[in-house]
Amino acid sequence: MTGSHSSALRRASEIRALALGELPSPIENLARLRAELGVEQQILAKRDDAISFGFGGNKVRKLSVVVAQAVAEGADTLITVGGIQSNHARATAATAAKLGLRCHLVANGTKPDKLTGNALLDSLLGAEVEYVAARTDRAPTMHRIAERVRAAGGRPAEIPLGASTSAGAIGFVRAIGEMLEQGVRPDVIVHATSSGGTQAGILAGCALHGLSTRVIGVSADDPAADVERTIRSIIAGMTELLGESLADVAREVAVEVDDTFVGGGYGVPTPASIEAQQLAARTEALFVDHTYTAKALAALIAYVRDGRIPGDATVLFWHTGGQVGLFA
Repeated sequence: MTGSHSSALRRASEIRALALGELPSPIENLARLRAELGVEQQILAKRDDAISFGFGGNKVRKLSVVVAQAVAEGADTLITVGGIQSNHARATAATAAKLGLRCHLVANGTKPDKLTGNALLDSLLGAEVEYVAARTDRAPTMHRIAERVRAAGGRPAEIPLGASTSAGAIGFVRAIGEMLEQGVRPDVIVHATSSGGTQAGILAGCALHGLSTRVIGVSADDPAADVERTIRSIIAGMTELLGESLADVAREVAVEVDDTFVGGGYGVPTPASIEAQQLAARTEALFVDHTYTAKALAALIAYVRDGRIPGDATVLFWHTGGQVGLFA
């Protein structure tokens, strides 16, 4: 680890973050899944789905930094965007409720006749939800709500999709340090990727800690090239917060995104995701959803079966949450 990287890690540890849930999240050995698959690779799971706050998930780590900054700047209202069953929207609403802030959510789709899953939790948490027709309508609507809040004397904070900002990614730089403190140095990390912040933070964290870990992001929706550009942009943006060594990381780091497990589209089950979901539940009592984590686990299973991950490797499945989607 270079001196500049040591400085970046120190800065990451010093940046203010909210204490949302108990950390570290556990790491479990998925020995029964490994035996069922009949493979040699050791398979572990980093259980961010088990973070105790607001049904957990990777968004909690990102929001802990993003919202801490917003509160320090005087925000009294959080505004964000997502789908009707957005895990990020639910985690944002939970954070707002915990801190006594107001929360506005912009969801693309038609208001359901009956609230279920994350939409039900959003309502229980007291969030105000505005529905729009398309994804492209979300950001402009968020900006209009922010202006309306300001006009009424409020102090809004606009949080991009997934809290996937350079500040939010620092939550996962810290998570890599947490993993190392748990005594785990995996050869490969596999996780679901979409808005890019989680993978950006994991990649930056591995680079700053001097790990040679291969990080495979399994796209939930967008083409691999688009996700890679977003990830590099997020890492590059971390230079302002952590120092210039992140500019080198953004240029040089290997960004691996696999978009071949999306199947019929965002949230649409595939035969591979159905198999992964059933195997995880029946061997480990581990629950994964078809939007994100089942497809990522399906990729991991394919990679260990066909040798794309070597037999002597330790592979860590980073469970990013989303189990509420099972009840939508």
